[in-house]
Amino acid sequence: MSDQKVVVITGAGRGLGNALARAYLARPNHTVVGSYRNESQPGVAELKSSPKADGSRLILVKIESSSPTDAAEAVKTMKAEGIEHIDVLVANAGVSPPLQPVETVDLGILKSAFEVNAMGPLALYQACHELLKKSSNPKFAPISSAAGTLGGMEKYDVPENCLSYESPLSEPAHSSRILLLAAASLNWITLAAHCGNPWLTAIAINPGLVATDMGNETAKYLGLEKAPWTPEQSAEKVMAIIDDSSREKYSGKFIDAISGIEFPW
Repeated sequence: MSDQKVVVITGAGRGLGNALARAYLARPNHTVVGSYRNESQPGVAELKSSPKADGSRLILVKIESSSPTDAAEAVKTMKAEGIEHIDVLVANAGVSPPLQPVETVDLGILKSAFEVNAMGPLALYQACHELLKKSSNPKFAPISSAAGTLGGMEKYDVPENCLSYESPLSEPAHSSRILLLAAASLNWITLAAHCGNPWLTAIAINPGLVATDMGNETAKYLGLEKAPWTPEQSAEKVMAIIDDSSREKYSGKFIDAISGIEFPW
């Protein structure tokens, strides 16, 4: 296993996580650990039958992001499968709640979004920390959202009926204010991981407005037929950022995968 690159991706049962898992499996000598919430998801079967490059293999584990124990149980499964280190940890699983302004947002929905989008990745990071430390070049890459930029909220805001793809943002910061607390919290976790672990590359990545169930709903809210980026296109961009990242480059930063620009925290 020491010559294998081990990549762990949550939310691999659909959408961007599924595209990332399939793309990493297409690289030789990669062990991809993909998590699913429900094994009956079509993407799980698609992953199982996905082409695998020489020396590459797939391990599937169940992680419900709202569970405080699933991530730790998944790590036990990984170790039983011979996993001795983790090179890349992609905290991708998340939810996109209804688009509501801060003045009227349902606190129960907000609490649920926070548990899945912030607490879930934190539990995953904690469970995988020991194995990340055993990698020669460990990377923690949470998939965040443009909604999480506090410093850029005013600068990058656009009218509700307009989305300019010439904007520095590939996802409008205003469009999902309910996500702000969870996304900003996830960004804080990423920066804290960077600051507290000089051996770790930790980078928050915005994948753009991706044509998934969640992304297309946001696109419709913005008056678009669908989101502009396919999961495969976004996965390619996200992987390029991860590949190119190092402690000196990108770590401790919030990067837009589509444009390559750095967002203010």
